[in-house]
Amino acid sequence: MNHSIPTSLSDPEISSRLERNSQSQVAGSQRTRTAVVVLTGVLMSFLDLLIVNVAFPSIARHFGELSVARLSWVLNAYAIVFAALLVPAGHWADRMGRKRSFLIGLAMFTVASALCGAAPSLGILIGARILQAAGAAQLLPAAMGLLLPEFPPEKRSVAVALFAAVGGAGAAAGGPIGGLLTQLGWNWVFLINLPIGIFVLFAGARVLREIRESTTTARPDLLGALILAAGIGSLVLVIVKGRDWNWNSRSVAGFSTLALAFILWFVGRSKTHRAPVVEFPMLRVRSFALANISALFFAIAFSSLVLAGVMFLTDVWKSAPWLLGLQLAPGPLMAAALAVPAGKLCGRIGQRPVALAGVLIFLLGDAWWLWRLGAESRYSTQFLPGLILTGIGAGLSVPAVLSAGVESLPPSRLSTGSAILNMSRQIGLALGVAILVAIGNADGPNNLTQFRYGYLVIGLAALTSGVTCLALKGGDLASSKGQPS
Repeated sequence: MNHSIPTSLSDPEISSRLERNSQSQVAGSQRTRTAVVVLTGVLMSFLDLLIVNVAFPSIARHFGELSVARLSWVLNAYAIVFAALLVPAGHWADRMGRKRSFLIGLAMFTVASALCGAAPSLGILIGARILQAAGAAQLLPAAMGLLLPEFPPEKRSVAVALFAAVGGAGAAAGGPIGGLLTQLGWNWVFLINLPIGIFVLFAGARVLREIRESTTTARPDLLGALILAAGIGSLVLVIVKGRDWNWNSRSVAGFSTLALAFILWFVGRSKTHRAPVVEFPMLRVRSFALANISALFFAIAFSSLVLAGVMFLTDVWKSAPWLLGLQLAPGPLMAAALAVPAGKLCGRIGQRPVALAGVLIFLLGDAWWLWRLGAESRYSTQFLPGLILTGIGAGLSVPAVLSAGVESLPPSRLSTGSAILNMSRQIGLALGVAILVAIGNADGPNNLTQFRYGYLVIGLAALTSGVTCLALKGGDLASSKGQPS
């Protein structure tokens, strides 16, 4: 093929154009390598979202644990610690280097996965999950902080959508993979992380470039993170155990007071600390604050929905473990398939209409289950349509809300901002699991009436997320860029 150079250009102009093309190709190659490494690590952490849920019945059988309230801490301990450490980890990544933070977090997650797989008791499994959460908290904000600077500002919504797509793909793969792995043993749902983690560690050490953008020398507020974890943990404990303890008992009153005291202490400390877990000036950015509220309530709906699906198919329809993963997979697959197109759509028409459309479709899926689910197993006509609709809704809403939050912040706050957003989501995940468990008895919801109450709560949480999205305005992003410092 003949590539001719216009004769009207002078030699310096030709040289300048060739140099720009070469720089663009190098930047594109580095962007691709960074995206592959970072998103593979993120995929591993998101794989745990559904893979552990699918293994829930097998873990219960292995440890002889009949109480879903106790077993739920395998999920909730992870979510609470993850939420509490995300922002300090984001500060540490900005301060000490995002590459270093990513690799340390990845190593912790991989080692903790091995410990989970070897756990001889439920208590040790929960402890290993806490360590696994600490690694994931170190990994995730650094991953976003490594990926976003590789994209020009006008394409960052695509990068956020890639993040969401990988999350959806991890959740989608987690279902069938988890169902198959549990045939070998429940511990294989954790051991699968080992080869992925080792590969990404070696590749990341070679490919990733170090980025430091922190403007502060203050140390992250680890005590504040512990206070937050204690407050959210006390609140979750009240929700999970409230029915067993009797809602008007001294235990409920005592732990509710403790939760309130910890949360108030956390808020006061965050207002005075030099590097707090939550930077309140950032919450003055309208779109960022609203995105956090919306993400919190949508996560409550989503985590309740995932666990409700696992328990309904297992307890009511008596699905086999290998079949359970396949039955749950279409929803996350739809979410993964739509995440990148949703990000591009946000760039054209804005985040608010995309987020609202996603919430409405999610609500339609939830309403379908309320209307159609029955005691007799009819997967294709009763369960599958609701699963596809909620998957489409999540695929549209999640990237739109995250994009609305992240794009409102300057580059120096990307790691911290994404950490706060994901903190809100993780708190929502823990609260959603706790609320679903509380709807039933000590064994969780196990009959149609209780599951219908569960799906009603899921719909109310999603509706609250949608109402919050209504408050987003088109000018928020443009007017707020660069405001937090």
